Amino acid sequence: MRYAQGGGLTDAGRAARERIRLQAVERFEDGQKNREIAAALRVSERSVERWRRQWRERGEAGVRSKGSPGRPRLSEAQIARLARELERGPLVHGWADQRWTLARIKTLIGRLFHVSYTVEGTWRLLRRHGWSWQQPARRAIERDDQAVEVWKKETWPLVKAPRRSATPGWSSRTKPGSR
Repeated sequence: MRYAQGGGLTDAGRAARERIRLQAVERFEDGQKNREIAAALRVSERSVERWRRQWRERGEAGVRSKGSPGRPRLSEAQIARLARELERGPLVHGWADQRWTLARIKTLIGRLFHVSYTVEGTWRLLRRHGWSWQQPARRAIERDDQAVEVWKKETWPLVKAPRRSATPGWSSRTKPGSR
C-alpha cells in the first residue's frame, strides 16, 4: 500500500488499522459476508477478502500488525564504531584513495554490521548523527598564489587572443569588396 505523502502509518495509525482488522475477525466468526463487513467497517471488499484469507491461513495472528516496516537501525554502539572506522580512513578498508563516498560507507556498514542500507539511507543515517557533506578544496600544496597573480597581470594579456573588431566582416559567401 502506498501513501500520498510518501510515508507509512504512525504507530497510532497502525494500531487503529489493527483494531479494524480484529473487528473484521469477530464478524468472520459470526459468519457475516465480506460485503456486509466492508460496508460496516467502511473498507474495501478486497481488503476484507485479503483479511479473511489471512485469518483462515494463520488465525488471528495473520491479521495482526507486523510492526513498523522501517529499515534496520544501527545501535549507538555501532554508530560509535562506524565513526571510529571512518576516522581510520578508506585506505585501511581497502580503497585506493582517501575519499569516503556514500557507496563506500554503505559497503563498510554492510561489512561491519551485516546490515543493508541504500545510498540515500546511508546519507540520512550519517546526517542524523551529525555528519556533513564535505568537499576538499582542490588546491595543490605547491600552489603560489602570489605567482599566480603576477602571471595573470603580466603574462596573460600577452597570451590571450585579441578581441574581434565590432565592424562587420565578410563571410565565405561574399567576396571582399563586392558590396
